[in-house]
Amino acid sequence: MIRLTAMGDVAMTAPIITDLCNQYPDEHFVLLTTPLFSAFYPELPNLEILDINVKKQYSNPTKLWALAGILNKQYHFKAVIDLHDVLRTKLLRSFLQLRSGYKTKITYIDKGRAEKRELVNPEKGKKQLKPMTDRYIETLRKANKPINETKSKRNIMPIPQAEGIPSGKNGKRWIGIAPFAQHQGKVYPLSKMQEVVRLLAQNDSTELFIFGGGEKEKSIAKEWTAIGGNVHNAIGIMKLKEELALISNLDVMVSMDSSAMHMASLFGVRTVSIWGATHPYAGFLGYGQKIEDVVQREDMKCRPCSIFGNKPCSRGDFACMDIKPEVIVSRIG
Repeated sequence: MIRLTAMGDVAMTAPIITDLCNQYPDEHFVLLTTPLFSAFYPELPNLEILDINVKKQYSNPTKLWALAGILNKQYHFKAVIDLHDVLRTKLLRSFLQLRSGYKTKITYIDKGRAEKRELVNPEKGKKQLKPMTDRYIETLRKANKPINETKSKRNIMPIPQAEGIPSGKNGKRWIGIAPFAQHQGKVYPLSKMQEVVRLLAQNDSTELFIFGGGEKEKSIAKEWTAIGGNVHNAIGIMKLKEELALISNLDVMVSMDSSAMHMASLFGVRTVSIWGATHPYAGFLGYGQKIEDVVQREDMKCRPCSIFGNKPCSRGDFACMDIKPEVIVSRIG
């Protein structure tokens, strides 16, 4: 199986692949993914994870052909399931089939690209598209590996020992705040999110944890810790596996349409998600999350203008994120 990026998309495969491995215990599965993301998957006796940085180590067709030779010699795959379907994975799956003398069966995901183009067309009607997790399950079915969804969640993990992180919950409500995203169209204005944090921090029975990645984000999180002693920075102080352990202990996560939502979903943590340029209709709502916990403006015909939030705002003002902090606090409950 192949799913290289992005972080949130890889996380969405974890519960599906877990069900697959549990329901086919006599099969040996190999997952090719990006280093770091192996932390999303539980240790399973019949799942082997190859965390190879394909983009850096095998950056052209010649190198991908060599990788296919290495993998084919080591594993002699009966089947390859491409859960990514981009140029790099298309080449690799084709090379694996060629290397096997066409003995390897190839199955790949239908991402519904045409439907998604219609979704962002303001002249077309808006409708809920198939969730990505359903597309993963559909791909497994085409590969003669149908599964029954268990929607099982991982257990709460021990709280990691890290600077500024409480060692126990002590009866308090733990709320995660993940205010960052890769693209501006998916980011709630930080000044407003800071107000959300301030309002939540007024409750002494609440502990708040700021999640994200990058030095700039870490600096912002540290500034926000000055709001109160119950606001904690969780950026850059632990490894991803430890960060997941901390997330598993949350009572609720507040996030953008971002990887934090999907990481929280691995543990069944309720997530209040904020959507701007993108829309849950595209199928990227966290696995098991409820549409009632989505915060978004329903009164803007230009939404969604982008599937991934990577397009400039046609209005220039990102009015889709003009949502009062009190609305978000109210939705958290």
